[in-house]
Parts: sequence; structure tokens; C-alpha cells
Amino acid sequence: MQKNNKHLGTICVQEGWKPKKGESRVLPIFQSTTFKYDNTQQMADLFDLKASGYFYTRLQNPTNDAVAAKITALEGGAAGMLTSSGQAANFYAVFNICEAGDHFISASTIYGGTFNLFGVSMKKLGIDVTFVDPDAPEEEIEKAFKPNTKCVFGETIANPVLSVLDIEKFARLAHRHGVPLIVDNTFPTPINCRPFEWGCDIVTHSTTKYMDGHATQVGGAIVDSGNFDWDAHADKFPGLTEPDPSYHGLAYSKAFGKGAYITKATAQLMRDFGSIPSPHNAFLLNLGLETLHVRMPRHCSNALAVAQYLSENPEVAWVNFPGLKSDKYYELAQKQFDGGQSCGVVTFGIKGGRERSIKFMDSLKLTAIVTHVADARTCVLHPASHTHRQLSDEELIAAGVRPDLIRYSVGIEDVEDVIEDLETGFKSL
Repeated sequence: MQKNNKHLGTICVQEGWKPKKGESRVLPIFQSTTFKYDNTQQMADLFDLKASGYFYTRLQNPTNDAVAAKITALEGGAAGMLTSSGQAANFYAVFNICEAGDHFISASTIYGGTFNLFGVSMKKLGIDVTFVDPDAPEEEIEKAFKPNTKCVFGETIANPVLSVLDIEKFARLAHRHGVPLIVDNTFPTPINCRPFEWGCDIVTHSTTKYMDGHATQVGGAIVDSGNFDWDAHADKFPGLTEPDPSYHGLAYSKAFGKGAYITKATAQLMRDFGSIPSPHNAFLLNLGLETLHVRMPRHCSNALAVAQYLSENPEVAWVNFPGLKSDKYYELAQKQFDGGQSCGVVTFGIKGGRERSIKFMDSLKLTAIVTHVADARTCVLHPASHTHRQLSDEELIAAGVRPDLIRYSVGIEDVEDVIEDLETGFKSL
């Protein structure tokens, strides 16, 4: 698959930093809070958004921007930005177009932290959300839209339930109501799926996961396709189409065109909230991105082998993995993901429920129990005991997380050793 006349692997290695004669071949770490100018007017033009450049790292930094440009190129977008975490990316993505009194729609099968962000914290800001079953028919989801609905949100592959979002369906619904579709593309990454090709308007990432790949930095990213016409729905998005009094009456959609959404997020939200990643974290992220196209196929092939092994084990009650032909999302995964490749995460349950799942996990040797996923190293988590510990079994089921659910993130080791470690766990039962 090609983007910008280059294959994705070439973009992973070459895009972002473009050194000139005598400059560092490797992306430098611009570890500076400030940047020098020769006169007052030069910096005044930056503050007025009349000129591009750098004056304070809380807003922008050359290292960060080079990495954002690489991710933007991978997704095939028009503009992008980094944030300090995936949570910050999802918050900015929605808050950039929603304010007190507004409403948005989200798939219910999303990461628990994002569910809480939308359902609790953003409600405190006066922004209401309706959660919908992403597998529901279009006519049922249609009922969730209101006159003050401003966007729709979903995850390409939901964490941890591994449901696959029908991006075309959700894009149709969003566009029918004149609002953009925002999709968190963390699990498949642009190597396996580029949501813009299926009608999505804005993509977010937790770059902490596969993009970094080595558990060295926490970060996030937002990429705008540049395809949504804000001016065509000016009454819904005055923050983008009407003059901004904090920038001398500048209107983002008119001044920046396809870069309007990201410019507003940078000039307003990053300015006021400051969720910027450190340049050193961006540098580490870039190292991970350079091998993303090599690692993702290995994650996926290893995960498929593990899923097939688990599906044949008599101790296993159930297995979710979009690459299995028996999985309910198999056909959709084959359609939306390159070569049907999804991600390296498998979820499954042990017969006998929660306690046997815990005993199984505690017996693993190669696999680490960590609050992480999508690492080069195989790792495992029991959400009912960890991330969702505060919920009762009934609440867990309502959230789509079974009490026996084990989230198993398959790394890039030799898969024979991973399966041998799983066998050690089963022998303990």
C-alpha cells in the first residue's frame, strides 16, 4: 500500500526529519523550552499566528513536529500533533469541537479510561455523551443523534474486548448529521488500517503502544484528514469558523484551510492545557516508528498462532481475535485491515472463571503481568483484578469485560517459546 508516493515502510524510516547539508542525519532532540528571534516583531507575528516557527515548547517543538509529520504521513492526513498521552489526544480531539452544552456519541466498547473520561470527567465540563452499541443497526444508532451532537467517536479495535468498528457505517451516520467521525487507531496502527480510507475524519493514537513498541515513553497523537468541511456546517462549529477573540478575530477555517482543526488544537488547547510530550519522549517514539512496519506483521502472526493454539485447548472457554475465522469480526477485519492483519492482542477466558484465570496468569514465566499492552515483550493483564477492579461482576459484564477475561498481548519473541509458556500456565491448573 502506498501513501504520498512512498510505501509505508519507507515513510516509517524516512519521513518527518529532513536534514539539510551538514545537519544531523538522526532526528535531533531540541531539548529547549525557548527559541531566539532577532526582533520583537518576529516573535509578535508568531503569537498572532501570522508566521510559522517556534517560541515555546509548550505549544510546539521541532522534534515533536517532525514525529507528528511522520505519523500524519503514515495515516495519509493533512496535519497532526503530538500530545503527552493517548488520553490527552482523545480529550483534545473531542474538546476541540465540543463545549459546555454540546453532545457527542461514542461506541460503548472503548478503553475503560476513555469511557470514564467521556462519561464522567467531560460531563463535569457540561459536555454530554451517549454510548451506543457499535454492532447495533444504523437505524438504532441514528436515534442517539441530537441537534447539539458535534462528533462521533470509536476505536478501530476496542481495548480490551477486541470488537472491530465498522468505520464506513459510523462515517455514514456522522456525515448524515453533519459531524466528523473520530477514530482511535491505536491497536491496528496505520500499518494495518488507515481509517481515512473508510470515511473517518480524525484519527487519534496512544503512541505508548505499538508505535513506541518498547514501553519507553507515554504519548499520544491526533491526525486530521483535512476532509471535513467545517464551513459547510458553520453553525455547528463556531469555534473553527467564527473569529477567535483570543487571536485578534482570526477564523481558523478561513486562515488555515485543511490545517484549521490542528492549528486550533495547538493554539488554544495546547496553549491552555499544556499536554505536550517532552522532546526526548518524541525522540524515543521516533525510534519505535522506524521499525513499526517490521514489528507489526510479527505481532500479528504470533497472535494468530497463539489464538489458534488457545482455541484448541480444552481448558479455554472462549477466545476473541479478529484473525480467527470463527471470530464474529473476521469478515469485517478482512475488509478493513490490510491482509486481514489486525493487532497482536488476544483475549480469552479460562473454564472455571476468575480464580482459575488468576492462577493461570500467576504461573506464567516468560509473560510479564504489567499494566501495558502492545509491547515488543509478551505481557498479560486480568482487567477484573486490575484496570476494572472497582467493578462488580455485573458491572464488568455491562462494560463488556467478562470476569474471566485475560488480555494477552503477544510480543515479537519466537512464538514457540510463547506457546510453551502458555502450556506452563495450563499445567498449573
